Amino acid sequence: MVGSDVWLSCIYPKGNSFDLNDLYVYWQISVPGKRNTNSVVTYYLSGNSSAGHGDNHYKGRARLSLDGMKQGNFSLHLHNVTPQDEQKFNCLVFRKSLELEKILEVTVTLNVAANYSMPVVSGPSQDEEFIFTCTSTNGYPRPNVYWINKTDNSLLDDTLQNSTVSLNAQGLYNVVSVLRIGRSPTVDVGCCIENVLLHQNLTSGQTEMFTGTKDSITEDPMDDTQDVVKPPVLSVLAVLVVAVAVAVATGWLCRSRCPSRSYAGAQAARPELEPTGQFARREGDPWRNCRSPGSGELGTPLSLCPPFHTGATR
Repeated sequence: MVGSDVWLSCIYPKGNSFDLNDLYVYWQISVPGKRNTNSVVTYYLSGNSSAGHGDNHYKGRARLSLDGMKQGNFSLHLHNVTPQDEQKFNCLVFRKSLELEKILEVTVTLNVAANYSMPVVSGPSQDEEFIFTCTSTNGYPRPNVYWINKTDNSLLDDTLQNSTVSLNAQGLYNVVSVLRIGRSPTVDVGCCIENVLLHQNLTSGQTEMFTGTKDSITEDPMDDTQDVVKPPVLSVLAVLVVAVAVAVATGWLCRSRCPSRSYAGAQAARPELEPTGQFARREGDPWRNCRSPGSGELGTPLSLCPPFHTGATR
């Protein structure tokens, strides 16, 4: 992985011990574009107390273990791996006492990888067609880019997309992919970045759901489609609750403070007085007439007499 440390193995198979004064050790790489031309990464020469470096790109990053070489371990420790380190490294070991006979040769292929950032999809634009843009950065090696229909996870046609992959200053890849599709009532798409070396597929995390017609687009993120109450609705509900509460409180106060009243009709409002003394009702007396107060004349039967008045009499 980019930025990590790695050991490139080069071990003498017979398990012999060696005298450092009898060894010549080289680690080298091929020069790109120049056939049969090598560049030395690091080396150890008989009689030296430490290893040297031939390529400035590896100065301070490549080293050999003196104690390890005494035991036949000529492995290379490479610090802070970069994308430029992806190539074949050759390990060569010679013995001075054998007239510089080569006793060991090992080729190690170093594959470098870096994780891409999670792809982010933006759009669509307000054009005659839906245009989505996917971006992902700082990955290695060069990726494969796919667009998928998230409703059934099917791949969209490659002719609908235009992807640009470029190297940045760190030697890593940045990706920009543009998808163009015709308008439809519902569009749910995702962008997928595949890193073959890491066996990794990254798909845009947020669901991009869009609904609309040719003249309007409504974005409906899957995470926010439900249980959203708008402020005006909340205001109306609050007013209704307050009104109901006031009505209930008013009714309760009225019932607890106002005297009870009931209507029992005209006869109950003014009860009939029973005559006493000489005017007492006698058996067989028809009691047909009554005196109207203040008139001095006989009136109608008692049961039909109008109620007494409280005004002044003549």
